[in-house]
This record gives sequence, structure tokens and C-alpha cells, in this order.
Amino acid sequence: MVEKLKGIAASDGIAVAKAYLLTEPDLTFNKISVENSDSEIDRLKSALNEASKELEIIRSKAAESLGEEEAQVFDAHLMVLSDPELIGSIESSIVDNKINAESGLKEVTDMFIGMFEGMEDNPYMQERAADIKDVTKRVLSHLLGVKLPNPSMIDEEVIVVAHDLTPSDTAQLNRQFVKAFVTDIGGRTSHSAIMARSLEIPAIVGTKEITSFVKEGDLIIIDGLEGDVIVHPESTDVATYETKAKAFADQKAEWDKLKDEPTITADGKHIELAANIGTPKDLVGVKSNGGEAVGLYRTEFLYMDSPDFPTEEAQFEAYKEVLEGMEGKAVVVRTMDIGGDKELPYLTLPHEMNPFLGYRAIRICLAQPDMFRTQLRALLRASVFGQLRIMFPMIATLQEFRQAKGMLMEEKAKLVSEGVDVSNDIEVGIMIEIPAAAVIADKFAKEVDFFSIGTNDLIQYTMAADRMNERVSYLYQPYNPSILRLIKNVIDASHKEGKWTGMCGEMAGDQTAVPLLVGLGLDEFSMSASSILKTRSLMKRLDTKQMAELADKAINDCDTADEVVTLVEAYTK
Repeated sequence: MVEKLKGIAASDGIAVAKAYLLTEPDLTFNKISVENSDSEIDRLKSALNEASKELEIIRSKAAESLGEEEAQVFDAHLMVLSDPELIGSIESSIVDNKINAESGLKEVTDMFIGMFEGMEDNPYMQERAADIKDVTKRVLSHLLGVKLPNPSMIDEEVIVVAHDLTPSDTAQLNRQFVKAFVTDIGGRTSHSAIMARSLEIPAIVGTKEITSFVKEGDLIIIDGLEGDVIVHPESTDVATYETKAKAFADQKAEWDKLKDEPTITADGKHIELAANIGTPKDLVGVKSNGGEAVGLYRTEFLYMDSPDFPTEEAQFEAYKEVLEGMEGKAVVVRTMDIGGDKELPYLTLPHEMNPFLGYRAIRICLAQPDMFRTQLRALLRASVFGQLRIMFPMIATLQEFRQAKGMLMEEKAKLVSEGVDVSNDIEVGIMIEIPAAAVIADKFAKEVDFFSIGTNDLIQYTMAADRMNERVSYLYQPYNPSILRLIKNVIDASHKEGKWTGMCGEMAGDQTAVPLLVGLGLDEFSMSASSILKTRSLMKRLDTKQMAELADKAINDCDTADEVVTLVEAYTK
């Protein structure tokens, strides 16, 4: 019998194939009293070593197929495996309680997982709980001699069905055979959804019950455009969706033709379409998707992928590579944005009840200027190799911007006095992600060269709703008139002073938001490289005067986000 389910469309595309159930192996064991604790500790160390080797291979595959940024999650897993506090606690449990390694591992990791999961106001720690679960399962499998599922061994066309996909699972998916995946839980910002978009395979998450409907080998249809899943489809359903899949493939082929074209609206206005990157390797995707600039270079990955603070020379080489690689096109480099959900093992940060509202980004840089000045010198030295724009994150006050820019100017003067070439054409701007800065954008606009709106944080800070918390996810509303008014205030303030405003948050590539943002006068849209051509195609159909009328009605006539969506659909159908 045909079953239809609805989930969250996490990655575009349509697939028809047999189900491959990614099921959990039996990892049950008995708690055993032991006399020889040393042999159990040896077993533990061996299992930890084997798990580390596996993760190194998985990380390498992820970096190759998904890119360095998405592979970073496995660094966190490897850090768990080498965490002396965690391993020491497990060994102590084995010795003190005279129990087998499996029991010591499970008791200690369950304690840490429970503790971290209970920190509901700390998304970073909740993510660490998921990391520990994933790693514990891997180590336990080696202790028990049980093989974990290996998605990389799939050798026929399938749709992967799972309760959830761990980062380890997703990194092993071979896009040649895995045509799509669907899960019971998850959201658009989960690791698996982000990786699916990088792999460019359809994905639906959050169906709540797909695993209870599907058996191994069942034929299913995934519509990643609408979030629909059809189990046991009729032949007519298969024909319908195969036609829809071909139409989507044809559409993508049409988008590909736009790779070397500028982004021009229906009435002839040029709007810059840029890409967000994490490492120089990501430039391949920027170029293959026709990116006109880099609108956000997340430099924190230089820090996160290093065993210690990256040197000035190492940073200089990375910045130079990106600037040269873009061949004169603009590159917006965000200075280090550590803190919140990004921590460094070699940087001791205070424990905070809410790190997203605490000591992070520019606040760390201003408090620890030696680290900040090293980055500024590297950027200034690289500036002669391309069109550099420097952006400071998490700016709340004019004093913070003035202090940060003051340090930049001091380092520039030092380099010039040392005889080092530095560009005199570097734009300096700020990321607008704190509502206070958006409200007084007119003050900032007199002193900055540009704004780039970080909507991911701006929305959650404005709505006082953690976007990773499912219980308040309904409040993550990019189309809410309050958010649109803040964005309009920022854009208008910049234009009044002859400056420009870009956007580098998820909203910039949102096909419902794009017409509104065009109408509000946004100058630059920066997004995942895979979203550029689709957005360029959409913009070719938009008339800026009509979109300005749309944006005005959305802000002044609509009371809710749903009303805004309905209005956009009426204007763009």
C-alpha cells in the first residue's frame, strides 16, 4: 500500500530507488567483574587506536568529497578520542570498579552525554554530546568485535533510510550510488543536511517515522524540492516523479549555462553573487558555480585545523592563495570568529552559561590583541595580491569597531615603516548580526566601508530563539516583518552614506527571501557556492521596481511571516 510522509526539504533534487536501511548493529554487552584491570585497559587503548585510524580515513574521504569545512566535524571526534580527562575517567572506572572495558567506557561516556545534553542553553555542549555518542559507538564496536555499518561499501543505486545520519555516516556516502537520504529526525541546519547540500544529493529530514514504514529493498520516492516521501509507489507515481526529476535535471543544465554570465535583473541592474568559503580549497566550487566574489572567508577554520595558533606566515600564505585564486575579484575576509559553537583546544575560554552571548569573536580579539594583530599583519601583507575587504564579526558598539580598525591601522603603519608593500585600497567593514548594531546602522555607516548582514545570528538574537532548539524553531523566521525592517534599516543607512551592504547568512540563498532582498536594495548576496546559479536564474526574472513594491508591502502591510511568504508567491508566480 502506498504510504506518503512529509518531512523537511533539506537538499534539492528528486530520486527513485530501493531503500537501504542504515540500521544500528547489536552493541549490547554484559557487565563483568575482572581481576586483571591492566588487560582491560590494554583492550581499551587498542579499541581507541583502531577507532582513531578509522576516523582519520573517514575524515580524509570527507575532505575529498565534501570539502575541508565539512570535514572539520571529525576533528572534534578525534579530539574526544584523545581527551585525557575522558580517557582517564574511563581507565579509573575500570580499575576502581574492577569492571570490563565495555562497562567502564559506557558508564563514563553516559555520564558526560547526560551532562552535556542537559545544557539546553548551550548548543555547543549539546553538539559535543552527539560527538561523544558517535565516538563511543565506534570504540564499543571495536571492543565487541562488531562491524559498524559502512555506507561507503554501497555498490548499487539506493536511497539511505535512517533514524538519523551521523557525520561519520554522511561522510561515507558515495554519490555515485547513494541517490538520496531520508531520516526520522534533523533539520536544515544539521550536519547531515549541510553535507547533503555539499554532495548535491536530495535529502529529507525530520519525517519523524520513516524507519517504521520502510523495509530493506522497498521502492521509495524522495522529493527534496517539496519534502515529500512516497513509500511503495504505484507505477504511475514513479513515472510522474521520473518526469519531474528529468525536468529538474534539465533546469540544472540551464542554470549551468549561466556560469560565466553576470547577475543582471530583468530591468538591467547588476547584483553581485558571491560565495561563502572556509578554506582555499573551496575556490574550486566558487569558480565552477560562477561566483563573482568571495563574500565570506571564514578564517576561523585556519585556527580550528591547527594544533596551535597559526603563525603569521601560515595565515599569509592562505590569504594570498585565496586572493590570487580569485584573480582580482573581491574577497571579504572575516577576522577570527572563535567562541560560541567554535572552540580551540589550545585557547582556554571561560565556562559560560550562554557562550553565544559571551566571550567570542571580536571580543576575544580585542581582549587578546597579540593573536589579533598577527592575523591583521598577515592580511595586510596579502592585500597586494588581490582585492581584499576585511570584516570584523560580532560588532555591537562603535567603540569596538574603532578599536579594531585602530589596531589595523597601527599594524599597517608598522609594515609600511618596515618596507613591506601594503595595498591602499582595502575596504574595512563589519558583520551586522547583533540587533543593536542594526538599529544604529546610520551611525556605523559614517565610519565603515561596507556592511555584511549575518542573518543566522541576527534572526536568533532578534527573536530570542536558538535556531538549533527544536522547541522554539518556529520562531526562527527570516521573513518576519521585524527582521525585514532591520535589514531595510541597514541597507538604507549604507546607501545614504554611499556605502554598500551584502549578506552572508543562510537567507542570502533562500529563494523566497531573494525577491524581498532585491526589493530592499541589497547589493551583494553571498551563499553556498551550489546555490549561486539557481539564484542567478531567479534574479534574471526579477524587476527591481516591482520587487521594491513587494518589499514595501511585506514590511508595511504584512503582520506575520506567513503573510509575507504568501505575498512573495503572488508576486513571483
